[in-house]
Amino acid sequence: MRFRKLSIEKSTKLIEDVENYTSFLDTLKQLIRVPSVIGYEHSFFLYLKRELDELGIKTEYYDGLLVAQGDEPTAGMLSAHIDRHGLVCTGPNEFQFAAFQSKNRIDLKGNSVSEQTYQAISSRFINQQVQAYEPWSGSYLGIGQITEVYMNEQIDNLMFKIKGLEHLLPGTPVAFVDKLEIDSQLISAQLDNVISAAIIIYLYQNGYQGTAFFTAQEEAGRSWRFVYDWFKKNELTTSELLVLDTSPYNTREEAEVQDVVLRNRDANARFKSPLLKLLKNFCHKNNIAFSCKDNFIQEINKSLSQENLPLLSLGSTELGRIVKESKGSIQGTTLQLPTTGYHTVEETTTVKSVKSVLYVLKNLLKKENENKN
Repeated sequence: MRFRKLSIEKSTKLIEDVENYTSFLDTLKQLIRVPSVIGYEHSFFLYLKRELDELGIKTEYYDGLLVAQGDEPTAGMLSAHIDRHGLVCTGPNEFQFAAFQSKNRIDLKGNSVSEQTYQAISSRFINQQVQAYEPWSGSYLGIGQITEVYMNEQIDNLMFKIKGLEHLLPGTPVAFVDKLEIDSQLISAQLDNVISAAIIIYLYQNGYQGTAFFTAQEEAGRSWRFVYDWFKKNELTTSELLVLDTSPYNTREEAEVQDVVLRNRDANARFKSPLLKLLKNFCHKNNIAFSCKDNFIQEINKSLSQENLPLLSLGSTELGRIVKESKGSIQGTTLQLPTTGYHTVEETTTVKSVKSVLYVLKNLLKKENENKN
C-alpha cells in the first residue's frame, strides 16, 4: 500500500529556540523511572503532586485525577493520561496485561488502537525485564524477566510467565523496566504517555499558570470519566480542552512525515474547537509539519476497502469520549507526538517533534493568555 501525505506542511528547520530543553529531559528521565501501571497509578500521582507543589502550583488529588492550577486557571486547559501499560499478578506465576483484565473492560468498546494492536506486539515482550511494586506506596518488590507470552482465548487477554517474581500475590502490579534512550535525533522509552506529563511540568516550570488534568486508566478507556466528572461537579464547560498524547505509526518513514499530529475527530466525536484552527495556523506560520491522524487513517481505509480488508479504527481518545458524553458542552482538540514502537519500552519519536510540541505549547498558550487579557 502506498503511503500518501495528507494535509502536511513541510517543515524547513528544527525548532532550536526551546528554552531549558535539558531540564525537560531531566524531568522526563525521572518520571520514566516511577512506575504507573494502569489501575495502580497512586505512587506516580504523588510524585507529580510533589513536583508541582514545589513549583507553587495548587494541586487537588481526586480518585483517578490530579488537577493542577496556577494563578490564572483559565489561561489554558491541558489534559494528559499518566497510566502506562504493564502487567498485574492474577495467580501463581500468572500475569495478565493490566488494561485488558475482565474487570477493566467495561469501558473498552473495541475501537481503540490499543485493543487492535496488543496481540500483534506480544512477541516484543519476551526477555523484557519487569519490576514489581507495592501499589499504594510504590515500594520496590523485586525484578524479573518475561519468559513466555501467550494469548488465552477464553479470557481474551495476554498471559505472561515471569522468572523471578513467582512469589508475588494476586493484585500486585508489575511495570516494564525502562529508561530514556537519547541520541542526536531520536528519543526512546515507554513514552505513552509519561512524556506528556513531563511536557506539562516543563510548561509550569517556564511560566504556564493555567489548569492541567492528569488522568488515570486511559488505556482501559476510563480516563474521560474523571475529567468529565470534574467539569460537572464544578458546573463548568469549555471549548478549549487540549489533550496531549502520542500517536502510533508503523514505520519511521510514516512517523517522520510530520513533526506533530492533530485530529479533526476520533471514532466517538468530531472536534469543534477554536484551538484546532489556531494550532493549524500556528504550525503553518512557523513551518512546523503536521498532519491530521483521522485523514491519514481514512486514506488508508480507502485502499483497504478496495482490497476487501478489515478497516482501521479512527481510534478512541479521551477527548472523543468527553465530547460524546457531554453532548458537545465540553470541546477541544488534541496535540500528539508521532511515534513508532507503540506500547513498548522502545516507543520512539524525534527530538525535532518533541521540541516542536514544546515550542507550540509555550508560544500558543502565551498568545492565548495575552489575547484574553
